[in-house]
Amino acid sequence: MNIQTSYRRKFNQTDSGDVRSQLIEMIPVNERRLLLAGIPTVILEGGDGLPVILLHGPGEFGAVWSRVIPDLIETHRVIVPDLPGHGESGIGTGPLDSDRVLKWLDELIDQTCSSSPVLIGHLLGGAIGLRYAIKYKNRLDRLVLVDTFGLGPFRPTHKFARAMIGYIVRPTERSQERLFRQCFVDYDGLQRRMDTEFDLLKSYALECARSKKQKRALRNLMPAFAMKAISPEDLERIDIPVSLIWGRYDRQAKLQVAEGAAEKYGWPLRVIDNAADDPAVEEPEAFMVAVRRDLEYISQREYQT
Repeated sequence: MNIQTSYRRKFNQTDSGDVRSQLIEMIPVNERRLLLAGIPTVILEGGDGLPVILLHGPGEFGAVWSRVIPDLIETHRVIVPDLPGHGESGIGTGPLDSDRVLKWLDELIDQTCSSSPVLIGHLLGGAIGLRYAIKYKNRLDRLVLVDTFGLGPFRPTHKFARAMIGYIVRPTERSQERLFRQCFVDYDGLQRRMDTEFDLLKSYALECARSKKQKRALRNLMPAFAMKAISPEDLERIDIPVSLIWGRYDRQAKLQVAEGAAEKYGWPLRVIDNAADDPAVEEPEAFMVAVRRDLEYISQREYQT
């Protein structure tokens, strides 16, 4: 029996709390809890400098940014919440509608940022960031959208849709693998490269997918932010710099949508080769090259000011 097989047998016996703890220990961050818009929220944070908020996608949690957090905290203060109803964050009482989620984000900024932050939003997190930038003027310094929802109607490929529905209805290791093979260009290669960390991410994601809390959150958040396109009139009201980072082989939010938005609104688009809908996980080095262009521009501007 090799070491990897031995570890996985031991790993599979751990409970979800142990899995999350092991995962967080791999990331150079501190964890704390806040009450935001009545929603118990867990955040990861680290570093110093201008603030950067990372918002994850549906069915995920803050630790999915683990491959880029160490780079970001070298130069910036990084704030990474679990979205409402995801990971260790709760839902609280009352409706989990668009207004409440935007208020949640506004209170997150109030309680964690000493200046206007850069918001980097992935999929659902990007759609929340777009709605926030439309409603709350001058609260963000810049918006970086990663394979985001909201720029067009949610129309994944048929194969992706079948895998997604199967996982939502019956979250098992098998249905998770079918979905993840649609989320990554080289699923097997990514598993080998990330090794134990990938096992931890999968195990915790599966535990969360089985929770009633996350199922309820997705029933509310996806229709509120992801299923319909934001109107061009609203997008034109955004008065902060916006940039796009996209995996070339995204099967959820297709590259053509990003190309159309880049042309219509003049937003710079950086395409990550060898990546599907999660370039920060699949190609972290290329992802950070793209992000650094925005962050270095902001740092230079702050210095000149």
